[in-house]
Amino acid sequence: MSGRFEGRVALITGAARGIGAATARRLASEGASVVIADRDVEPAAEVVEEIGGAARAVACDVTSAAEVEAAVQACVDQFGGLDVLVTCAGLIRDDLVHKMTEDGFDAVLATHVKGTFLCARAAQREMVPRRDGRMVFLSSSVAARGNRGQVNYSAAKAGIEAMSRTLALELGRFGIRVNAVAPGFIETRMTRSIAERAGGDFETLKAERSKDLALGRVGQPEEVASVIAFLASDDASYVTGQTLTVRGSV
Repeated sequence: MSGRFEGRVALITGAARGIGAATARRLASEGASVVIADRDVEPAAEVVEEIGGAARAVACDVTSAAEVEAAVQACVDQFGGLDVLVTCAGLIRDDLVHKMTEDGFDAVLATHVKGTFLCARAAQREMVPRRDGRMVFLSSSVAARGNRGQVNYSAAKAGIEAMSRTLALELGRFGIRVNAVAPGFIETRMTRSIAERAGGDFETLKAERSKDLALGRVGQPEEVASVIAFLASDDASYVTGQTLTVRGSV
């Protein structure tokens, strides 16, 4: 595979599993030095061991400004800078509005919206002086347009898309591109938890979701990672402020 990210340093949050881990592997395979940030440092360390070489794991709760800034500093200390930020940290606390608690609402907004903001704010401090950088935020092709039982998650993902457009406008003059990726139903631990919560079988859930998709199957983390890699690369040098849908359908 070509070395599109040779000499580049990437920080990926929520990278211990799922789309984040797949993105770390993809960017590293193309030459990037990667810092894998996650609240669960053990599985993050396993991804580092798998990648080998220029990869480090750091414990990071993205709702904490201090921990986010420490993760960015780890990029600088370990690899000399920060070129790419990918925000994949996330959680769900699904419920209908009459059942949703304030804690459930606040936790989702804090992780997705505040966490993305804190990461972007910390990253731009490294990118602006060098007048170069790429940020890719994770949205959702379904939730960002509204989804029953996800008023918190939908608000968060719509907010992330608006944040990416706003930051693209603010940071473009410094050579920093900001985009979002909106996956559909991807086979991850988070989507598996949807079936578990409903007391159902995950394979059955995948089969049901696949019926409505043009490609007739659910997506894999690696397929989202490849789109993230495109947006973070020079191949997307004239793309900013966009949300790219990855859902195997129209």
